[in-house]
Amino acid sequence: MGQLAAHGHHITPNPDEADVIVVNTCSFIDPAKQESVDTILEMAQYKKSGNAKKLIVAGCLVERYRGEIQTNIPEVDHVIGTNEIESIAALCGEGEMAANPLAPYLYHDLTPRMLATPRHFAYIKIAEGCDHPCTFCIIPQFRGNFRSRRFESVVSEAARMFSQGVREINLIGQDTTFYGEDLELKDGLATLLARLATLPEAQDNWIRFLYAYPNRVTQKLLDTIAAHDALAKYIDMPLQHASANVLKRMKRGANGDIFLKLLERIRATIPGVVIRTSFIVGFPGETESDFEELCQFVEAARFDRLGVFTYSDEDTSKSFHLDGKVSKRDMYNRKRRLMAVQRKISHRRNRALVGTEMQVLLEGPSPETPLLWQARTSGQAPEIDGVCLINDDNGTQMSAGQMRRMRVTEAHDYDVVGALIDEAPASIHVPAAMFPILRSSSPEATRQRL
Repeated sequence: MGQLAAHGHHITPNPDEADVIVVNTCSFIDPAKQESVDTILEMAQYKKSGNAKKLIVAGCLVERYRGEIQTNIPEVDHVIGTNEIESIAALCGEGEMAANPLAPYLYHDLTPRMLATPRHFAYIKIAEGCDHPCTFCIIPQFRGNFRSRRFESVVSEAARMFSQGVREINLIGQDTTFYGEDLELKDGLATLLARLATLPEAQDNWIRFLYAYPNRVTQKLLDTIAAHDALAKYIDMPLQHASANVLKRMKRGANGDIFLKLLERIRATIPGVVIRTSFIVGFPGETESDFEELCQFVEAARFDRLGVFTYSDEDTSKSFHLDGKVSKRDMYNRKRRLMAVQRKISHRRNRALVGTEMQVLLEGPSPETPLLWQARTSGQAPEIDGVCLINDDNGTQMSAGQMRRMRVTEAHDYDVVGALIDEAPASIHVPAAMFPILRSSSPEATRQRL
């Protein structure tokens, strides 16, 4: 989107207004593939009923099914793989492909960006690709080998975002804890976090990283998180399972006992840390005994946040050829049972928060009802965790992006309810031009709408 805007195009969220429609796709698991295909077919209708003259499909689905898309969906005019992003502006105009589909792509601090998130939080990708051999994962096939962004490139982008009014930055990558190893940077993620946390622009804001690989969570990393106020006391560490049998077939190693010792070390180093993880149920060869071991592990681990995925049997993954496939019915039931275990843990944890006070970042009116406002603590990552619901504004003016103090008054399974207890901070004017956002415009005001 940033490259398109830099070349004079105008972004609209309304496909019926667009001259060119770009569908960015995912092909990681079956539901993502199906959603991508359904969206392509839906957008193709606008070439008949709307203004659209071109339909472009981008992303991982192209890497996996480039030929099939071009053959079976003739409405698609161009496809762009994950290494061809720099061709987007040319293809939306009258140009030709310029990027090399085999040259690994990695954006940097000077790459034009357009925030698709609200103005108060943003994501920064610090690396691309992955070198782990997980048998269930096809990301390395389409994203390539792991490659880190240059250290100063990340720092520069983060400083700019904070200076423009972003209050929370989330560092992402397929494995953020591997950051810098390909650049021969020792303790790369810890060093990067320490540098970001001491930026003048980062003070009174939040910095979080997501997707830690368990055997790369070092003591140096934990000490760094504990030492800096700007670093969210939050660890997102997908463990995938607790049974040594299943983890071995996943080619991830370790077991529940090793993980429990790691969790103990994390909690001892970072008081009040929030830990999120995710698991796959129904992996080939997962027995009822393996699953029961996983349930017992979750009971013992007492995670603050937990996500459960049913195994997706992708034909290009190494796990596709494993025996012992689990039925969809059993996978569904195991997911429900594991989430029931976590629901009780989460509710107990939230009940313990009633009466406490905490800092929250205001998000805006709740999507559920305009009678409540939505906020998050630093222990609630955007889009994946529960939220704080505010039912008392303390007679103050609320606006998205404010950091406020809230007292928790009610607890639910995953969300808490509370009241603001402080005064509204003085508003800070941030020029809208600093934040390109999605909005429509008249034909006279733009070269082309996408």
